[in-house]
Amino acid sequence: MKSISDAIKQKVLHSPFLEAGLATGIINLSALARQIKPEIESRLVKKTSDGAMIMALKRLADELHHNKLLNQDLSLFFGDITIRSQINEFTFQKSKTIVTKQIKLLQEMEHHPDAFITFTSGVFEITILVSGDIKDKVVKIFRDEILVSSYERLSAVILRLADDTVLTPGIYYLILKQLAWENINLMEVVSTFREFIIIIQNSQVDRAFSILKTLIWG
Repeated sequence: MKSISDAIKQKVLHSPFLEAGLATGIINLSALARQIKPEIESRLVKKTSDGAMIMALKRLADELHHNKLLNQDLSLFFGDITIRSQINEFTFQKSKTIVTKQIKLLQEMEHHPDAFITFTSGVFEITILVSGDIKDKVVKIFRDEILVSSYERLSAVILRLADDTVLTPGIYYLILKQLAWENINLMEVVSTFREFIIIIQNSQVDRAFSILKTLIWG
């Protein structure tokens, strides 16, 4: 049978905002207990007391406060931050000719060695991210393909990664949680072995850079 502690932990860990609030001690436990009590009782299919709720929240708060991941020194995993502005995003429906178009675009990139470009291939769609100087080439080469969506005035925030970052659970979560907490909207997230790339709107790039710099280096 599920305990009060199990039900509360499940509730909190499904909300990054509650988790962060408990870990930093900024949430009033009594107020939170009263707010989530009906949901916890529904999960347990039985009544519970405010005191039991508060004690379970206190134990979870202590656990989160001393959690190794949440107290991780992120500077060990992330290096320089690079910003690339004026990124364009195109999403096309997959077709029998889409790969040929991708190859043609890559051949064009030989004349633009410093340009930004990524391909993400899903089951039914592909997304292409390119810097502004390549935008017209994408429009021309893929003009016969079905365009699902396109966005302009985006920026790429590129974080360099240490080699062992890929083997460390939860590192990306700490970055994404902080950006969500600060209401930074992520248009796309792309990664390679040593790069973690976040695509956001140009209007939010300064805030995002400041948030990440503070989070990683203090």
